[in-house]
Amino acid sequence: MKLLTIFAAISGMTAVILGAFAAHGLKGKLSEPLLNAFQTGVQYQFYHTLALLFIVLISRFVPSTLLSWSGYFFAAGILLFSGSLYLLALTGIKWFGPITPLGGVCFIAGWAMMLVVAIKEL
Repeated sequence: MKLLTIFAAISGMTAVILGAFAAHGLKGKLSEPLLNAFQTGVQYQFYHTLALLFIVLISRFVPSTLLSWSGYFFAAGILLFSGSLYLLALTGIKWFGPITPLGGVCFIAGWAMMLVVAIKEL
């Protein structure tokens, strides 16, 4: 869980930095759709960073391999979903677009695993 906590701390910090960058550095430089894509990446990064921290806290009371996997799927989702949106917005390379749904699938898998833990172990 230490690795997930470190990842969450870095992710939260970068989400704040990237959110400020979008608000102050990218307005007027990106088209509205690309700026919206970037901001969506920041929002989902924040949401899943908080979910990841929640998993770390729960795991202190309910140690579970499935809960750990949920955290790893959230981390992968942050990298794939948010990361691909950042790259798409900043480079305009449309090839990054198809990566975004893979991150979404990781997010869904993480939530599904958390659900199984809640049903079976809480």
